[in-house]
Amino acid sequence: MFTLAAYNTFLIVMAAIAVVVFIALYFVDAGYGYLFNPKFGFPIPNRVAWVLMECPVFIIMTILWWLSDVRFEVAPLVLFLIFQTHYFQRSFIFPLLMRGNSKMPFGIVLMGMIFNTLNACMQGGWIFYVAPNDYYADWFSKPYIYIGLVVFLAGMFINWQADY
Repeated sequence: MFTLAAYNTFLIVMAAIAVVVFIALYFVDAGYGYLFNPKFGFPIPNRVAWVLMECPVFIIMTILWWLSDVRFEVAPLVLFLIFQTHYFQRSFIFPLLMRGNSKMPFGIVLMGMIFNTLNACMQGGWIFYVAPNDYYADWFSKPYIYIGLVVFLAGMFINWQADY
């Protein structure tokens, strides 16, 4: 599904796009939130827009995981579950917590959908398809998986506090 060469090219293109967007946002207001601008498309209620923007990453990661040969290996499965926990909350719980009736332009929603699709391909591609066969061999005997899990849980807790 993914080759290392294609994956590396994909990463370079993503990094180049990130630089272009970073520079562009110094000259163009993003067009959502208090900067809402209809030139970015017709308005969509924020809750709906947020689900539409964020759910592709959850769905595509699920598909990539399910189609992979390593889906029930422990380390990739743990990474998958951590990733999905974050994006389930971000895609389906957070929008329910949003207050107000603001709108988001469809163009911004579409850009979010595209980014999240690419994000899922980038992360799922590595975890399930590109990582070398022995990449996960002794993960649970080293501290970085546990340190990473603690950092993730702390960040998620802080994120939940901010959402509420």
